[in-house]
Amino acid sequence: MSVEEVIVDITDGVMTITLNRPQAKNAVNKAVAVGVAEAIDELESNPDIRVAILTGAGGTFCSGMDLKAFVTGEIPVVEGRGFAGLCEYLVSKPLIAAVERYALAGGFELAISCDLIVAADDTKFGIPEVKRGLAAGAGGLVKLPKQIPSRLAMELALTGDFITSQRAYELGLINQVVASGTALEAAKALAAKIAANGPLAVAVSKQVVARAQDWNSGNMFAEQQKLLQPVFVSEDAIEGATAFAEKRAPVWKGK
Repeated sequence: MSVEEVIVDITDGVMTITLNRPQAKNAVNKAVAVGVAEAIDELESNPDIRVAILTGAGGTFCSGMDLKAFVTGEIPVVEGRGFAGLCEYLVSKPLIAAVERYALAGGFELAISCDLIVAADDTKFGIPEVKRGLAAGAGGLVKLPKQIPSRLAMELALTGDFITSQRAYELGLINQVVASGTALEAAKALAAKIAANGPLAVAVSKQVVARAQDWNSGNMFAEQQKLLQPVFVSEDAIEGATAFAEKRAPVWKGK
């Protein structure tokens, strides 16, 4: 992994993935895409990691694709993962975006590819690709209408205008608005709450919520049952109930 452009830290079951190109407002080039994809590989394969946070160095989340690299022919895509090594991939474990200042274009698409978003109160969100003769092909056009009202998604896609973090919160797009400079701290607090819960139950709950929008009312409980059945017969389910009865913290095994 490129330690210069993507920094990974693992502490207390929480992985923090930091885009580390502050001089370019963390614009995504090929090295960043590969670094993020490799971090996600570790997240998926390491049972000791319960949840991950995606953030940016230097007080900015991500300004999108590195256009200077783009005009030279560099495409910041990883096969099977999409833009920035993430946007076309459903991570099995919870992923939180900790956003400061700007989440624009591909940066916005990275944020909405996460399960939860914590943003500073001075953050701007937007998909301004049309202003550069491009289109928000990393999820802005297909994911955003599922996360906010479709007419507003259409407006953002066609005008390239920005919205504030407060407006994003009012629309239900983000989970928390916090003081500038504290997004990562708040995301870590949220991650700690998730990491304290049963890992198997958390992972499966995430999968159900993520997939349920594609299920119809006739089959949604049957589809849910396929995913939930292993949870209810797991060792963790017995441990959780036993710990509750014994008034102690559970000791999870993830199975």
